[in-house]
Amino acid sequence: MAAALWTERGRRAVTVVGTVTRSRSSQAALKSQYDALAAYLQKGGLQTAVLERRHVLGGAAVSEEIFPGFIFSRCSYLLSLLRPHIYADLELKKHGLKVYMRDPHAYTPMLEEGVGGAPPRSLILGSDLSMTLKEISKFSQKDAQAYPDFIAHLEKLAEAIHPLLDAPPVDIPGFTSGSLRKRLSVAKTLMPLVKCGMKLGTNIPDFYEIVTAPIMKILNRWFESEPLRATLATDAVIGAMTSPSNPGSGYVLLHHVMGEVEKEKGAWGYVEGGMGGVSQAIASSARSYGVDIFTEKDVDQVLIGPDGAAKGVVLKDGTEIQSKVVLSNATPYVTFKKLTPQTALPPEFIKAVDQIDYTSPVTKINVAVDKLPNFLATPTPDNKPGPHHQCSIHLNCESVEVLETAYKEAMNGRPSARPMLEMTIPSVLDPTLAPPGCHVVSLFTQFTPYHIEGKEWTEQDREAYADNVFDWVEQYAPGFKKSVVGRDILAPPDLERIFGLTGGNIFHGSMSLDQLYLARPLPSLSDYRSPVKGLYLCGSGCHPGLPLMLIPWLNIKLQR
Repeated sequence: MAAALWTERGRRAVTVVGTVTRSRSSQAALKSQYDALAAYLQKGGLQTAVLERRHVLGGAAVSEEIFPGFIFSRCSYLLSLLRPHIYADLELKKHGLKVYMRDPHAYTPMLEEGVGGAPPRSLILGSDLSMTLKEISKFSQKDAQAYPDFIAHLEKLAEAIHPLLDAPPVDIPGFTSGSLRKRLSVAKTLMPLVKCGMKLGTNIPDFYEIVTAPIMKILNRWFESEPLRATLATDAVIGAMTSPSNPGSGYVLLHHVMGEVEKEKGAWGYVEGGMGGVSQAIASSARSYGVDIFTEKDVDQVLIGPDGAAKGVVLKDGTEIQSKVVLSNATPYVTFKKLTPQTALPPEFIKAVDQIDYTSPVTKINVAVDKLPNFLATPTPDNKPGPHHQCSIHLNCESVEVLETAYKEAMNGRPSARPMLEMTIPSVLDPTLAPPGCHVVSLFTQFTPYHIEGKEWTEQDREAYADNVFDWVEQYAPGFKKSVVGRDILAPPDLERIFGLTGGNIFHGSMSLDQLYLARPLPSLSDYRSPVKGLYLCGSGCHPGLPLMLIPWLNIKLQR
């Protein structure tokens, strides 16, 4: 029993509350960051335990057999944004992590009548530049010429801000208060910003534009063909309740260029056995250092001592677990509104937490099929996969106008009549996920509101929305609906209820300019510390909106 464990070992150095984890239920990649955090802390000599709320380890990066024989990455479904040094430090390959690289990576079929009896057109983007340019030239020769420079431009900006990803934000209070010695000691927090500025150089205005401007302002400058602009625009709105014409959507696109898998920059991959394979590999690494990991340990509250500092947690079953430090991987809202006693927090701080934006447009649908989808634009006989089946398949994404209309409908409180769909079929590369001849299909869909015209989602609403999604898939791939043997529908409230994602938001809070860097999640909370001594945030809700970035920093700070 857990209670006996605490009695035998005494007070823990650190308790990591793994209530939720960031997801690319749309695209975000690595999850189970609390296990990795625990591994780093244990390596640093701190006795560490991890508490997971659900029966399955990994927060949103979990593999679940929803239907017999079909294993799904139920929430998060693609791997990237896992920093290379963490991959190496924790020896994740040694602990069983296997990734299937996808190439090509994007496929956008058209809904149109083929010319002269030919199939409808489609656009495929991949690492083979000559193939990609040939695909783009079907729509615009000018765009094919501009595309290599555009990709190089994005990569240059993404590479320049990498120093900011691996370090906490600038310690502004350290420069504005305290002794000269203290000010000098925090000067090092400026170095990542300086390195970023030096790398950007003359590109600083371009970087400023991409983090503040609508992505369409940038895409319209580079390209003229609608399918290419719309395909690129999807990565600027994926997981975000925004449109390509809204300011700040450019950063979301850049955010998804920052990733790396198997030393391939900007790549996304499928994990063997589903995204739970990431969590299991990290957990295996953590256990090898002595970390204790527990599932079905639902934390009810952070324990606060007489001195006002965190001294552990109490579980829903009443078990008290004492520790010197508590790290919360829950969203800031869950951490400070549900887990922390309100009397321990200043009223103005609680009010600020209430203002964090968690709006989400996402409904995730997991589908078991007994036949591979066969697209009109790129038909493949005999249930055999083509290269396009391993991509992120963009449906209802052939024009920006379609995306804009879908967004406006959700902002008016209605699920989009023609939703933006990102389909992935990981079983094309990973045969362990489904029975022979069958496949698992992930549909990451938007835009859907948290409430439908001010009312809670009903089961009828879920089924009606999924029916509409399947009707659209059917237009691109006739026969899809007949192939379905099971479906799992997760609207924004379901993502919140099951995975702890406040508002259903996969980033633990919107990635808008007012909630980034020094302001993530709040201007007073960008250094991971909370108003409660000994209570830290370690999830995607803090800078930089990616998992695992603060691990080395916390490892140093907590030992002082």
